Amino acid sequence: MALVLLYGVLKGVREIVKKKALEKNSTIEVLFMYTLLSFLIVLPDAKNAMGLAPHFYFYIALKSFVIFLAWMFSFRAIKKMPISLYGVLDLSRVLFATLLGVIVLQEILGPFQFLGLLLVSAGLLFLKYHPGNGKAGALKNGDTVPVRYVMMAFASCLLNAVSGLLDKILMRDINSSQLQFWYLLFLTLFYLFFILFGRISVNWGSAVRNQWVWLLSLLIVIADRALFVANGMEGSRITVMTLLKQAGCVVTILAGRFLFHEKDTTHKLVCAAIIIAGIVAAVA
Repeated sequence: MALVLLYGVLKGVREIVKKKALEKNSTIEVLFMYTLLSFLIVLPDAKNAMGLAPHFYFYIALKSFVIFLAWMFSFRAIKKMPISLYGVLDLSRVLFATLLGVIVLQEILGPFQFLGLLLVSAGLLFLKYHPGNGKAGALKNGDTVPVRYVMMAFASCLLNAVSGLLDKILMRDINSSQLQFWYLLFLTLFYLFFILFGRISVNWGSAVRNQWVWLLSLLIVIADRALFVANGMEGSRITVMTLLKQAGCVVTILAGRFLFHEKDTTHKLVCAAIIIAGIVAAVA
């Protein structure tokens, strides 16, 4: 539980750092550079990553491709919407991960887990129907977030839930060093191929000088290692772990108010409180 809570808090911090990094560079510049730097951080651990059976490389590459798509969606969404709104929308991955855990891993929801799921769903519904104007995600100028960016955020949540399911399955047979090393290598290659085949212009110098990208790389290495270790522990359940991960939403909402001076964070904080109550109920 402590490892997953650490992941959740660091995840909330990462969303803030992403927002800052995207103020200086494009989505693909940030994605590729921070993935490459993350891989270089774990490169010294390469000796512990060898010796996998061939089929594991395929499944890790599949996980990397799922995250490749998820991050493409999430970075585009977070660049165009308030960080506090994105933080609460991101909680919808609880619903997707719970369904996958029950259907694929045949995990059983107890009364408290079911209550937690209901509270999380209620928090998300309350976010959608604002009591003041009936709209979610109002921007500073009074406009609403375009639907396509909200859909990108939800697509990212679904893909991240699939990635979490693959983590749980893979960590039954391999260790955290193996998963993190190959996952970051494949992910770096996917972004490199996207840049090369898409003939995308990249300002390498600016991306390297972006200090937020370096911080993002360090945060993802620490957070993912904590999550992978937790997934490998006997008795860990994807349905409960996914609820715990969402504690980071409070970080993004507070950052929206105090760092980015976003409006309407009180309503979002109430939504997050309902969702956090669901998380507490689920682990009771």
